[in-house]
Amino acid sequence: MVSKLINQDDRFLEVLDRLTTKSIDDYYNPYKLFEWPESLPEDMWWMSSELTTTHGTEALDRLTEKQLHALSRHESINFYSLNVHGIRELLIEVTRRIHTTGFETPSEFFHHFIGEENEHMWFFAEFCLRYGGKIYRQPAGAAAEIPRSNVESLLVFARILIFEELVDHFNSRMAVDDRLHDTIRAINRIHHQDESRHIAFGRELVSVLAEDVKRTSTEAELAEIAGYLRRYMTYSFETLYNPQVYRDAGIENPLDLRRELLDSPARTEFEKRVFRKTAKYLERTGII
Repeated sequence: MVSKLINQDDRFLEVLDRLTTKSIDDYYNPYKLFEWPESLPEDMWWMSSELTTTHGTEALDRLTEKQLHALSRHESINFYSLNVHGIRELLIEVTRRIHTTGFETPSEFFHHFIGEENEHMWFFAEFCLRYGGKIYRQPAGAAAEIPRSNVESLLVFARILIFEELVDHFNSRMAVDDRLHDTIRAINRIHHQDESRHIAFGRELVSVLAEDVKRTSTEAELAEIAGYLRRYMTYSFETLYNPQVYRDAGIENPLDLRRELLDSPARTEFEKRVFRKTAKYLERTGII
């Protein structure tokens, strides 16, 4: 039924064709594209200060500039580590669906998607290992696992979309922040460029999948889907608040700081800003 909906949707087909062509035209070799200095200066911002977890909180006033730079360095490594984990998950799920029933038409685009995401995972991992010496572990959480059910594909692609829109909020801002090192701006700029295509595709596909699920599900089942996706958005956002990051930055009582930051009114506003467009889209589509 999904393939029938896709093939009857002229808008989806036009977008798919345009994005596939653009993937071919914009192709680059990531292994030759970036300059990787031996090291990056520690006495500077590694992440835009407005995107760090202490911004706008009372904790900010207790920290020195040196501590804030250290925090931004470790939060930066955590952010790229989350990209590595998120990309690995989406690669597994998209690869499970390419050239299978229901996904025949978007399979050509999936080849570009898989290739580009594999390259993104490489340059994010490269950054973490070169400048952080490690990739932070993926945080556990009740919403981390995807429930296996007859609406699994909708949940998979909605999660991918939520993840991509979250990271793109950060990428689009850090790409143009001249307080950051050229290498940091470059990887964020390239990722933003590619994610713009992936987000455009994801919105079209999630709309089609949602139309099919709404037609065949009860009100209770739809409420369960909405609740799951809202929990996933919260889980995704809270992975930015990693206590190991605070520990590595030399903060005393990192768990206490994490709780203080999560309870801060600034965190609520931060989360609303990050997911403003995503929440509007999901509400308009009738998924949440």
